[in-house]
Amino acid sequence: MEDYINKNIEYYNKNADSFFEGSVNADMSSERDRFISYLPAGGKILDAGCGSGRDSKAFLEKGFDVIAFDASEEMCKRASEYIGQEVINMLFQDLTYKDEFDGIWASASLLHVPMEELPGILMKMKEALKSGGVMYASFKYGDGIKMRGERRFSDFNEKSIIPLFENAGFSIIYNEVGNDNRPGRENEMWVNVIGIIH
Repeated sequence: MEDYINKNIEYYNKNADSFFEGSVNADMSSERDRFISYLPAGGKILDAGCGSGRDSKAFLEKGFDVIAFDASEEMCKRASEYIGQEVINMLFQDLTYKDEFDGIWASASLLHVPMEELPGILMKMKEALKSGGVMYASFKYGDGIKMRGERRFSDFNEKSIIPLFENAGFSIIYNEVGNDNRPGRENEMWVNVIGIIH
């Protein structure tokens, strides 16, 4: 599995500029607004696999306290500059936070975690949330493991996503399939989910 993880990271390091430019202006405002409607004003958000930093910047501008990380060192550099604060270079597997966040935002990032590691990663994310905390995640719409070029993806649909979250202790409060928000990619489908812990 290390091989696939490293190949994914290598892809983003090599293509950091084009990925930044292609994703930084994608309109995620409706998903962000839905997510923050469950959070206290000025709450603490973990942007997990932040990519360009697009969503971190939007959360910061709305007065939230944000910690952002990404596995790609090159994406971290660009995102740090874009959002005006340091973005941590680490993997989901490195998460050690406990009861720290009101919300976790994992937009198009968990999809690179190997399928067999996802249950354990979701447990780590649940542990990072305060009681009543919420988590948003999006995955490419599909079923199972897919290779796209050099990159490996864990795909889900609106049914297969449910046990993944419920088995980690989340109650699903939102589960919908939608189109890609990037220009020219509107035909690609995503499954979006928000889970809450009690």
